Amino acid sequence: MSTSAVGDSIVFIGAGNVASHLAPALERSGAGHVVQVYSRNIASARGLASALENAVAIDDPSQVIPDADVYIVSLVDHAVSEVLSRIPRNKALWLHTSGSLPMDVLESMSGSIGVFYPLQTFSKGVDVDMAEVPLFIEGSSPEVADRIRRIAERVTPKVHYADGDLRKRMHIAAVFACNFTNHMFTIADDLLRRDGLSLEVLHPLLKETVRKALNGSPAQGQTGPAVRGDREVMEAHESMLDPQLAEIYRMISASIYNRHHKS
Repeated sequence: MSTSAVGDSIVFIGAGNVASHLAPALERSGAGHVVQVYSRNIASARGLASALENAVAIDDPSQVIPDADVYIVSLVDHAVSEVLSRIPRNKALWLHTSGSLPMDVLESMSGSIGVFYPLQTFSKGVDVDMAEVPLFIEGSSPEVADRIRRIAERVTPKVHYADGDLRKRMHIAAVFACNFTNHMFTIADDLLRRDGLSLEVLHPLLKETVRKALNGSPAQGQTGPAVRGDREVMEAHESMLDPQLAEIYRMISASIYNRHHKS
């Protein structure tokens, strides 16, 4: 693409949580300039484009320009194939940001494909220091992988290679550590609010729990009735919960007990 700007011209296909952090980070790093943002929701595309230097927002995949240097697909996994089927193949570098999808979902788009997976939880409007975010990359050839690494290292020094199988395993671990943990926080908040309290009363407890997990062994830091095998306390807790929460309580308690009482 003919342009006077420094770095690669980049098209973002997707304007969600990951794209909202990654696109500005790429521009700030000097790795490239985003020229176009696609989202099926034009308001989302415009919102991200407004945070960039000179990007155009579109909501029709057929309007994706054919001559950018890099295309970054940052969509929910189930939408990738359908959206890409409406975009012609070209000779650019195509990347996706998914922890679960294999690299070859992009093979219909170009001979140069890869993965650009930031292992972090992102929410729009919540600042994240991208220099602290590990980026896991993969490329369709050593040359492509080297090009992807050079782009990634402009954003963060924490760049690692990970093939599709390793990314899937990391993604599962991340779901347990982040998504499931946050759901536990949500349940705790719901329970406290029934008595006019909020999660704020647990903030010191949560901070100490995370501190121990980050500075030692999470397994060694485990406390509570389940690790002790205190059946009387656990049964009392279960009796105070609705059936669905009681089942969650039982399953997690059993997992904790079994992890710490292996024969």
